[in-house]
Amino acid sequence: MVNGNTRTNQVQMLYGREGMKIDLPPGARPTVIAKRPLPRHADPRAAIERALAEPVGARPFDELVRGRQSACILICDVTRPVPNHLFLRPLIERMLAAGMARERITVLVATGLHRPNLGDELAEVVGDPWVLSTVRVENHYARDAGAHVDLGFTSRRRTPVKLDRRFVEADLRIATGLVEPHFMAGYSGGRKVIAPGVAHEDTIRTFHSARFMEDPAAIQCNLAGNPLHEEQLEIVRMLGEVYAINTIIDEDRHLIYANFGEVIESHLAAVAFVADSARVAIGRKFSTVLTSSAGHPLDKTYYQTVKGMVTPLDIVKPGGTLIVVSECCEGMGSAEFRDAQQRLLALGPDAFLRSLLAKNFADVDEWQTEMQLKSMRVARVQLYTTGLQGDDRALTGVEMIDSVEGAIADALARADDPDIAVIPEGPYVVPVVG
Repeated sequence: MVNGNTRTNQVQMLYGREGMKIDLPPGARPTVIAKRPLPRHADPRAAIERALAEPVGARPFDELVRGRQSACILICDVTRPVPNHLFLRPLIERMLAAGMARERITVLVATGLHRPNLGDELAEVVGDPWVLSTVRVENHYARDAGAHVDLGFTSRRRTPVKLDRRFVEADLRIATGLVEPHFMAGYSGGRKVIAPGVAHEDTIRTFHSARFMEDPAAIQCNLAGNPLHEEQLEIVRMLGEVYAINTIIDEDRHLIYANFGEVIESHLAAVAFVADSARVAIGRKFSTVLTSSAGHPLDKTYYQTVKGMVTPLDIVKPGGTLIVVSECCEGMGSAEFRDAQQRLLALGPDAFLRSLLAKNFADVDEWQTEMQLKSMRVARVQLYTTGLQGDDRALTGVEMIDSVEGAIADALARADDPDIAVIPEGPYVVPVVG
């Protein structure tokens, strides 16, 4: 959805938990870019029940669970606002009703190489105290070699395939998550929750190497020829029988879509549903673009903020200004990401990229710094945040601003152009020229 306005306006951006209101300068001509609205489910729990009863490419869930002795359910970590509270209990209740022992049911947080979710944060992720008190809820640890099963290598790109033993050895395997634009894998959810979600670091670091990251097909909203997507599909097929719950939510976190079924087929059905909403044709480029990192929980760190810098690049004029608002309440992110940012500052963009191109295994989290280079090649990147302090502000490698309104006014004046694109929901919306 594109809303144009030719008068002074106030825009609301996703920022932290509360959001941010920004007054645009007099004379600014905003084009607000949002997803095409889709109707919310009046009864989200009933929507989950229907999804389980009417699966995509599979038998109804009550039939699938019969005779199974164990189950592993993957859920996304705290960086994704997945409505786990809607579907975890119905899944587990059905498993228990079918005779599965609760000790044989594991809910596994697909952390990838992110930190584990513990304590109150784990409770927030799961969203249902009954689940926490009924079954095992555990984190995936990508660096624990003994916790993974080695399935060999993919056939074409020779990616090492090592997956969490708890998932591989379960009788019933279910991946759950959100299906939304992803700036490398095309779309999140489905196969991505498995790899990199519960993969060993060797698998993940291969995915994050420059030969994948620099491939022109490894972009948001694209699955055709996308090397990450192709590797993920092969890994799922190597694994065998897997099912998925796929959900789609709106900017207010309300459920608008859910399905259940065979992991690949059900994921593609969810992609088909959301594609025309998330990908928004604008028809032009802008010298000034204002975007966000989608608010809580995605904007908790600068590491995740980079996604908001990359997604709108198709509509940014070369040499234009890209202004990003992101709370970063937990700071920069991992120690490894900090190291990568320090190397970027020490080497400069060109030498940093050259240092990556020769590697088969990316260093942990340096891939996000590599993605930041893509925005820096196109635009002047400016960041407003209240969460980064001291040396961390310089460590971002982008221009820090203390006033969003002032930065907008300056950018419009530099461009001698009153038009500004505004993307309140950040990387969850993919604006394109054509």
